[in-house]
Amino acid sequence: MKYKLKKLLFLFPILLILASCGGLNNLTNTDEQIQETQELTTASAKPFNYQNYNSILKDYVNSQGLVDYEKLKEHRQQLDEFNYTIGTVSPTTYNYWTDSGKIAFLINAYNSLTLESIIDNYPTKSIRNIIGVWKIRKFDVARKKITLDHIEHQILRKEFNQPGIHVALVCAAISCPPLRQEAYTSRQLEEQLDDQAKKFLGNSQGLRIDDQNKTIYLSSIFKWFGQDFEKNYGQTENIEGLNKTETAIVNYARKYVNSNAQKFLEEGGYKVKYSGYDWSLNVQ
Repeated sequence: MKYKLKKLLFLFPILLILASCGGLNNLTNTDEQIQETQELTTASAKPFNYQNYNSILKDYVNSQGLVDYEKLKEHRQQLDEFNYTIGTVSPTTYNYWTDSGKIAFLINAYNSLTLESIIDNYPTKSIRNIIGVWKIRKFDVARKKITLDHIEHQILRKEFNQPGIHVALVCAAISCPPLRQEAYTSRQLEEQLDDQAKKFLGNSQGLRIDDQNKTIYLSSIFKWFGQDFEKNYGQTENIEGLNKTETAIVNYARKYVNSNAQKFLEEGGYKVKYSGYDWSLNVQ
């Protein structure tokens, strides 16, 4: 009995030490795991780097939003590298971004991959001459192979309530909104979309008012995607002579035109027509 008691007294401190060591190891492992998770979260939350894309836009796009495709094709390495990075973004990183960060990323991806499609087939007179450019050709975006149409219709239009994307997506045509000389960013997205709307609607491609014939001519973009504006801009009573969709489009446009145009649009009593779309390449 005494022997057993002595044995237990001898083993007890050892067991305490082992238990303590095991506990320290577990705590250390937990701390390391937490630190790794925090580091991953911090890295994922960082905004996407658009430095290369900004350089491309400044070097090959002029103040009217037209592109020097010939020179871009000759010096395409930077564009190819940027588009490669679009594909390497992990879904975890993408999901950590805010909605504005995701929207900016997807707009930039659409526009940059459109540039790639053009120079892959340049010279061409129109993007519509490129077979399958929107619905068949797939690109790597955040580790998924998707089409340009998928970016626009299945992600941007379905997942986000931001009709302003329609003045930012540039399909390389003269009647498209102008391509900016800078990338869209999470922090500046609203300001950039407002500026795009002012530029587009301040040009006859976006909006033209025929005062004498009581008619306004809107870009066909608003004909194709007018319903996307209803949720944000169609909550008021319809403007005289206009339906719900037309009212929503006009309510959106009124925010970005000059005072004379605003007054005309507010009064109502005019017809809405949609301009023909010029699919000629937006080339310098």
